[in-house]
Amino acid sequence: MNGAARRLDLPAKAFIKDPRFWWALLAAPLLWAAGYVWFAPSTDWAWPLHHPREFLYVVLLHPLVEEWLFRGLLQGRLRRRPQLQRHWHGLTGANALTSSVFTGLHFLMHPPLAAAAVLLPSLIFGYFRDRYGRLQAPIALHMFYNLGYFWIFG
Repeated sequence: MNGAARRLDLPAKAFIKDPRFWWALLAAPLLWAAGYVWFAPSTDWAWPLHHPREFLYVVLLHPLVEEWLFRGLLQGRLRRRPQLQRHWHGLTGANALTSSVFTGLHFLMHPPLAAAAVLLPSLIFGYFRDRYGRLQAPIALHMFYNLGYFWIFG
């Protein structure tokens, strides 16, 4: 494995100092902007104020549960298989398989294009799971990505 995919033995919050983490964070507004231009949603920008519980569920609770299940349990188990530890530009087979399952399940509750758009963020979250061997970075990224996505596209 190269350094991009290898688990780093660093303190739990070392990802905060990782430039790759900040690039991943900056990618979210670019994805939101592209989605906004592409889909031109009629957004009620104040909807989180009218429905704070629902907003907090999708921004805080869903990412915690999804990251624990997918990146924690599924990707964690798949990473133990030697054939899924192989990587391509820092993306492991375990991440690709986990992201495929994660994306596929989004087709059950989202329009097809929105569900397919989950693949790139999922690969990013999985990359940081592989990079740090922990869930803090993927959870933080997932919460931030959901914050903008659900605020704009509700």
